Formats: sequence, C-alpha cells, structure tokens
Amino acid sequence: MTIAQSAASVFPLASMQRARGVGRIATKLRDGVTVIDTLYQDGCAKIRLPHTHSSALEAVLINTAGGLTGGDHMQWGADAAPNGKMVLTTQACERIYRSTGATARVETRLTVGANAHLDWLPQETILFEASKLDRRIDIDLADGASLTAIEAVLLGRDAMGELASDAYLRDNWRIRRNGRLLHAEATLLTGQGSERIAAPLLAGARAFATILHIGPLAARRLETVRALMPANGLIAASAIGERLVVRAIAESGLALRRMIVPIVAELSGAGSLPRLWHL
Repeated sequence: MTIAQSAASVFPLASMQRARGVGRIATKLRDGVTVIDTLYQDGCAKIRLPHTHSSALEAVLINTAGGLTGGDHMQWGADAAPNGKMVLTTQACERIYRSTGATARVETRLTVGANAHLDWLPQETILFEASKLDRRIDIDLADGASLTAIEAVLLGRDAMGELASDAYLRDNWRIRRNGRLLHAEATLLTGQGSERIAAPLLAGARAFATILHIGPLAARRLETVRALMPANGLIAASAIGERLVVRAIAESGLALRRMIVPIVAELSGAGSLPRLWHL
C-alpha cells in the first residue's frame, strides 16, 4: 500500500461543498400598491427590493455563490397577491460552470392571484463548457391573472469565443390556470453536435430565448410584437387563445438581447424592463 493509499484509508475524501439556496417572497395590496408581505431567505439565495416609481413590486433574485456547478441546488418562490403587479428579475446573468459529474438544479414555483400580473424576467443563463443544468419552472395562475415570462440561454461566453459544445441542459416549463395545464414545454441539450448544427434546432446559433405572454389580449398583441421583430432576425411569434409565444435564436448574446428587449418591454406589465436589464 502506498503512502497516498494509506492516507486515503485513514482520511477519506470529504464531499465537496455545494451551494444551497432557498428564496421566497409574497406580496399584498396596500392602497392600490403592491407591497411585500413575507420574505424568506436561506443559504446563498438573497432577494432585494429596489425602489421604483411603479405600482408593481420589483424583486431582484441574487445567488451569492456567484454561479452554479454540479450538485448545487437553488429554489425560488413567489406569490403575487390578487389585483397586484409583481416583477421578478436577477442581479446578473446566472453562470453554470463546469461540472465534475453531478447536475446543478434550479427550481422555481410562482403563483399569481386573481387579476394580478407577474413579470418573470431573469437575465440570461450562461452555460460554460461541460456544465450541467436541470431547471424547472411551475407557475399557477388564478382567474384573470396574466403573465409575461422569458428564459434566455447563452452557450459559452461571447468574449472568450467559447462554444460550450458539451454543455447539458434540461429545461421544463409547466403553466397552469386553476390547476388546468395551460402551457408546457421541454428543452433538452445533451451536447451532441447535431443539436447545434441542425437547421430545425439551433442552426449554429449560440444564444436562444423563449418569451411567453398569457393574457386575455394575447392574440391582439401578436401584430404589435411582429412589428418589433427585426426583418433579418431568426425570430418568430405565434398566438393561440390567451397564449403568445416568441422564440428567437442568434449568433451571440448581444444580438439576442437586441432582438428580444423591445418585445419583452412591450409585453411587460410595467411597459418597461427592470433597470438591471439595461446595458
């Protein structure tokens, strides 16, 4: 037995430290203005409430770990009060770093009260080389509630010329109204080259986004949204019933943001983006 083997038998390798975070916020209405009701923060999950001049409550979700890697686990939750308005965003892009085997997990559960509106506007998620992310978002809407949500993903860092060709992503959305499934979608990237080059998939793009708007006037807003789309961009929109969906892909994160920012601002309940979104 070597000295290293002997030491390992006496001092077994400790499990690597992992980031854990749970953040939840609930609102209430006071004199027609949405204000905080309850706030819970644990681990590396923090929530800050910047001052705004809007009747909506804006909350900023922060991962103080500075990013996620294999085995990390974040849980976010929010409850928008009936007749209220709420905006949820992030302090910066979430970075998913190289994994040694395990998968980082992010779970988000949001509830929107009757006749309330929620903007779910996190900034982009950046997948690094050999990163692994399993993300799920569940949203429950009450009668008359509306929603604008976006998730954008960047494959590697533009400035470093990274491709993140072996990054893994599993992304699941489930949106319900009063328990009835209204919208569901799943995205899976396994790191296979065909996913990156196939024309029906990413077609060589390194950035992609989905924007979902649910509201009674979704179909009527379709033409307005299409008018905001660049003529030469890989972007499309469709509306069915109370759902409006926009999907976009681009060669870079900056090109993607230029495409989607006017659309997200148009569909947001406040009619503008949080200040943290501005370059």
